[in-house]
Amino acid sequence: MTATSAIPLVLVHGHPFDHTMWRPQTEAFSASRPVLAPDLRGYGTAPAGYPVELFEDFARDIEALLDDQDVPACVLAGLSMGGQIVMDCYRLFPERIRGLVLADTFPAAETPEGVRVRHAMADRLLREGMAGYAGEVLEKMVAPYAAAEVKAHVLGMMTATRPDSAAAALRARAARSDHRELLPRVTVPALVVVGADDTYTPVSDAEAMHAALPESRLCVIEGAAHLPNLERPAEFNAVLGEFLAQVDARS
Repeated sequence: MTATSAIPLVLVHGHPFDHTMWRPQTEAFSASRPVLAPDLRGYGTAPAGYPVELFEDFARDIEALLDDQDVPACVLAGLSMGGQIVMDCYRLFPERIRGLVLADTFPAAETPEGVRVRHAMADRLLREGMAGYAGEVLEKMVAPYAAAEVKAHVLGMMTATRPDSAAAALRARAARSDHRELLPRVTVPALVVVGADDTYTPVSDAEAMHAALPESRLCVIEGAAHLPNLERPAEFNAVLGEFLAQVDARS
């Protein structure tokens, strides 16, 4: 299958990152298929001044991107918050999605305590900026044993994120939909990936999603925490490549 006939791949980054978190994947797959890795509203190179209000705004932005790039259907991949956006996309426009990749994420809505924590963190980021938070969570985003260049990349993404955008996303995320009832109704292949040492979204969350999805594969990547696509790109790309070939063969 040629690059022009392969199913496009759309990569949705997590919080508080930007499109460069997908650099190993865009480099690996852009020769064989169209790859889109946008900056979400308010992140990275996306314009400032229009922060997200509702969580589904992110999904509608992805839909608008597909329209703008004339992409009728795609494989949609997301990590962490990006995975939750991907689930929202499937809820809103499933007919345009040929496969789902859900990495280091979970489908449930926030608990009351989770809502409180996200709003408190939003207040803190507006008050203090990103640097203190980024330093505190770096070795949970990636494992303490991750390569120095990976840590530097992740820290750079977090500290470059605009505090107002990060705060707005946290507040919207606190009110997001519960997708646990959606997963059993998914009719396309799914790939569930998780770092073995992820403490934000542990392996048990991935196992529950895998069990709920009618047609899915679960891959636990050893030697990685919350960002296995950066921490172990060769292993992540291998399983993603197999999944993309599976989806292409069905199209």
